This record gives sequence, structure tokens and C-alpha cells, in this order.
Amino acid sequence: MKTVLTGITTTGTPHLGNYVGAIKPAIEKSKTGDYRSFFFLADLHALIKCWDPKQIAQSTKEIAATWLALGLDTDKAVFYRQSDIPEIPELTWLLTCMCAKGLMNRSHAYKALVQENTENGENDPDKGITMGLFSYPILMTADILMFNADEVPVGKDQIQHLEMARDIAGRFNHHFGNKFKMPQTVVSEDQAILPGLDGRKMSKSYDNTIPLWLPEKQFRKHIMKIITNSLEPGEPKDPNDSHVFDIYKAFATKEQTEQFRQAYLDGISWGAAKQELFELINKELSEPRERYNELIQQPELIEKELLKGAERARQFSAPFLQKLKKAVGIRKIT
Repeated sequence: MKTVLTGITTTGTPHLGNYVGAIKPAIEKSKTGDYRSFFFLADLHALIKCWDPKQIAQSTKEIAATWLALGLDTDKAVFYRQSDIPEIPELTWLLTCMCAKGLMNRSHAYKALVQENTENGENDPDKGITMGLFSYPILMTADILMFNADEVPVGKDQIQHLEMARDIAGRFNHHFGNKFKMPQTVVSEDQAILPGLDGRKMSKSYDNTIPLWLPEKQFRKHIMKIITNSLEPGEPKDPNDSHVFDIYKAFATKEQTEQFRQAYLDGISWGAAKQELFELINKELSEPRERYNELIQQPELIEKELLKGAERARQFSAPFLQKLKKAVGIRKIT
């Protein structure tokens, strides 16, 4: 049975793009029984981007509640909080000692900030860059190698990090024997990438998201904010040039999508199109929304699930780390 691993950074409120692009397909995959699934809340990674304790704590609670509300079976999938696995930061140090600095110098995120500083005329190209940001691909590598993941689903912008993980694992294996599998990058070409309210990729960075768990009335208001063109009711509209249609087809069946396409050609009004989009998504999310609100009011249930997941995860991580430490020479004196 192959192991698949997915991490979710705890810095924001879940939105429709997160749901369609990562959460829904991951949960569906975990239900097949064909994989050993590890899903974790990357709260240590969150410290790289966010220094607001309240935001990280709140985001952790919201994201955990989201996965549980959407039907994650924590008896089948291992669902844990990264910081509850002390073996992960310890493995990070072992890997840091094997990682070439030049490899980290090539990180896209690091290079982008250096270039920004240079373009802004800063004397220090590393101004404002923390060691956390510089070396976080090593922490990501530890997340993956700790459970010897076979497959790691990522977006195209994360492919480099998987390549780095393979490089670091290969170097470790060369020096200390074959301890790590070579993780395979899984990039779904047909994975839905939802546009936000303004047509750009839905992202909290652009402030164009549709939060997943808004109350029904507010949820509808957000849908109605999606930018459209000025074509009047009755005028044919191009479904291939519509953010409303792009979001709709990510939730609809093929039959529903074709009917909606025809409605565009027949001149449906933008108000009516957005109303249909709202009704389609709201129907899918109404029951999970109730479960989510119940969980948010009972944080002890969320904590119980995360601790259960941590216990299960450590059944793998604790003995494996001891094996790795012994391999590098950190062992009892005999």
C-alpha cells in the first residue's frame, strides 16, 4: 500500500479554492482504501509567514474543523498537527546537516525575495529574510521523509521542493544507507484551480477569496460579487470566458455543466447565473457547514482527533527516528 502525504499551512481561513483544489480530492482518495494517507496541519511552517499567535491558533482550529466537517475518516487517514510530532524537527536537523547551502540558495521563494531587495536598491540582498524562510524546504523534506511518503500531491509551484526532498534523501542514503524512499511528485493536470472574485487565482494573497463557511446569506453575497462583463440579459455569453462558469463546472456534473453552457448561449442574465452557482455550491456545503459550526463550538472534539492522529503518527515516527539516529552515530555507548 502506497503512502500519500499532504500538508496544509495554518495561516488563513479555508476558502472554495482550498476545498476544490486540495481538501476534497484528498479526502476522496483516502476513502478508496488504496492508500495510507497522512494529512497534517503545518503549524511550524506557518511561523515562517505569520508572527500573529492568535491567527495561527485560530487558523489551526478552522482548518482542522474543515477537514473533519467535510467527512475525513480519522480511523482510515492519519490526521495530525505537525508540532505534535517532535521527531519532525529533530529529523529536520539531521537533514540540515546533510543539505548543501547551494541547494537552498536556488529556492524560488528565497531567490524572489533577494531579487525584490536588489530591485529596491537595498544594500543587503538578504534584508528581512529569516533562516526559517531560507531553510523551510528542509522542514518540508522532513515532513515527507518522516513517513517515507511515496506520493506527495502538490501544485506546480511546489515541484521544486519535491525535487529538493529527493536530492536531500539521496545524499543521506548515500552516506548512511538506504533509509528513505524517493518521494514521487504528483501534479494533477486536471485539478481545478478556481478563479477568485476578480478572476485571478483564488488566494488570500489577492484578497479575492470566497470563504468556505460563511453563513448562507453572506455566502450568496460573495458569489454575487464575482466580476462579470457588461453583456445584458438575452445576449449570448461565452462560457469559456466566464469566472462564474469556471467555478460552476468545478462543482457540477457533466450534465449540469452542459445545461449551464447552453444557458449561457441562450443569454442567461448574470444575476441568474450567479444564483444558480450559489444554489449548486450551497447544496453541497449546507450539511458540512452545520457540522463545521458544531465543531467550532466544541474545540475539545477537534483537539481529541488531532491527539489521536499524533499518537498514530508517532507509531511510525518514533521508531524510525531512532533508526536514523543510530545510522548517523547518535546511539547508546556500548
